[in-house]
Amino acid sequence: MRTITMIAAALTTLGGVSVAQASSLGRPCTAAPQSQWLSVEALKAKAEAQGYKVQKAKISKACGEIYALDQNNARTELFVDPTSGEIVAKE
Repeated sequence: MRTITMIAAALTTLGGVSVAQASSLGRPCTAAPQSQWLSVEALKAKAEAQGYKVQKAKISKACGEIYALDQNNARTELFVDPTSGEIVAKE
């Protein structure tokens, strides 16, 4: 039983590490040139069309960052591909 508890704790810790990596991503969301990126307004509109209430949005390091409320009014940070508006990570 103790082994199961330790394994569960380790998996929980590893899950937290993956969330931390998602928040910084450590990589760009796209390699496409900036001329192919959507505007911040277009990225916000795509997130809102998916049910998010956007509070703030920006593009940083070739990745759209959208701070929003989800359908349950919980705060979330979305990382989106600036060429398509596709969500690539969420925190």
